Amino acid sequence: MGLRVTRLIVVREKPERTEITQVRRLEKPHKRRLLDKGKIEKLVAALRSIRPPIPELADKLRTETDYCERNAERMRYPKFRRQHLFVGSGVIEAGCKTVIGSRLKQSGMFWTVRGANAIIALRCRHLNGRFEDYWEGRRAA
Repeated sequence: MGLRVTRLIVVREKPERTEITQVRRLEKPHKRRLLDKGKIEKLVAALRSIRPPIPELADKLRTETDYCERNAERMRYPKFRRQHLFVGSGVIEAGCKTVIGSRLKQSGMFWTVRGANAIIALRCRHLNGRFEDYWEGRRAA
């Protein structure tokens, strides 16, 4: 979230270095510290207190801040870490690569959307130990 806003500040407002520095100083440390500590409400308040110098940046910052506010319960990273849950996307991406990519992207394979969805459903059930559930559901239908 914050890095996109910071990049936009740097790209759009290079001549006005003092305002860029002020916004970056407020935004970046708060993002890291408050987000890592699970203090989403304080993060939202800090982001709302920033007054960007250009309208495009103000819209972007408002969008990002609204996202944080709407998804606060999903951003309680310390709570999730205490439960030994992953908070990054790397585990999910690796799972997708293993489950989907290794099966659907082999040499010479071409899939229709319907065929790919069917094989993905079977593969996921197989890897989750629920392969028989799929067939029981198909027999019942």
